[in-house]
Amino acid sequence: MCATAGCVVAPPRHVEMVASAPPPPVRYEAPPPPPGPVERWVWQPGHWRWDGREYAWDPGHYVERPMRNAVWVPHQWVPRGNGWVMVEGHWQ
Repeated sequence: MCATAGCVVAPPRHVEMVASAPPPPVRYEAPPPPPGPVERWVWQPGHWRWDGREYAWDPGHYVERPMRNAVWVPHQWVPRGNGWVMVEGHWQ
């Protein structure tokens, strides 16, 4: 936390987690109705996260679209070296 006005705090650094095994198959989740107009709300599907020992499922949820034409690119696991690395979901 900054002690003086106007100071800049660096964002947290992204830590790349490498899983030793491929993720389980993606679970299908039927999205519930959005909490508001579909033009504003986007379903972000659930995905597997690596907790350092095993995979844990993060369920899908709705988020508000940050810009009118923004498109959500879901999380995906890619093989890298002797493990698997998650490419975080992001807006395009």
